[in-house]
Amino acid sequence: MIVTDTHTHLYSPQFDKDRNEMIRRAMEKGVSRFFIPSIDQSYAASMYDLEAAFPDNVFLMMGLHPTSVKENYREELAFVQAELQRRNFYAVGEIGIDLYWDTATLGIQQEAFRYQIQLAKQHQLPIVIHCRSAFEEVFEVLEQEKGDDLHGIFHCFTGTRKDAERALSYNMKLGIGGVVTFKNGKIDRFLREIPIESIVLETDAPYLAPVPFRGKRNESMYILQVLEKIAEIYGMTTQEVAAITTQNSKEVFGI
Repeated sequence: MIVTDTHTHLYSPQFDKDRNEMIRRAMEKGVSRFFIPSIDQSYAASMYDLEAAFPDNVFLMMGLHPTSVKENYREELAFVQAELQRRNFYAVGEIGIDLYWDTATLGIQQEAFRYQIQLAKQHQLPIVIHCRSAFEEVFEVLEQEKGDDLHGIFHCFTGTRKDAERALSYNMKLGIGGVVTFKNGKIDRFLREIPIESIVLETDAPYLAPVPFRGKRNESMYILQVLEKIAEIYGMTTQEVAAITTQNSKEVFGI
């Protein structure tokens, strides 16, 4: 069984004491493909070190996270552009809009989001979207940029069924993680109405650990709890869900 974690921050300082052991624990359980989102250029060296240590299993994205869109955002976007020209990545991400932490930066978050979508189109790459308290704002940008050259993943999807259907209309797949196991997560109530070919699995480690690890440090091995919940929702075996969602990830990332 091959399981794909389409979104995991393995370079996080929270893993500094046991990073290699944590990754190997996951690999022993069949989690062998790790897609690594970017936050800002301060994490780039750690991302490249991770790729060098696990070249057959770690696949990098490049992008500016919306919560890192600050006064120096143009400098950060220039770094993203330069890195995309310098070497290969598998997506532009994670990018988007976050109004949970800061509403004052909405204008420049929208600018950065739109610019990075255009970079993704230039490089024929998918995008990986971060959306928190900002569905309408994200959809507004996607509506302007929609087309056959736009596709990717709506990471950590926590919206309504209506939001899900709208996200899918922009050629996005839904990234489903630990929230699907939460009693108040709500997405488990309608997820079966979404074709399983439209979802991928993720952890967002070290954040959003699934039940029964909720509140603790998340790690990629815990994607198995997400896998089990998805199998329960769709009435399938874990092996079937692993195969389908890994294939879905290949359609997004090209590998």
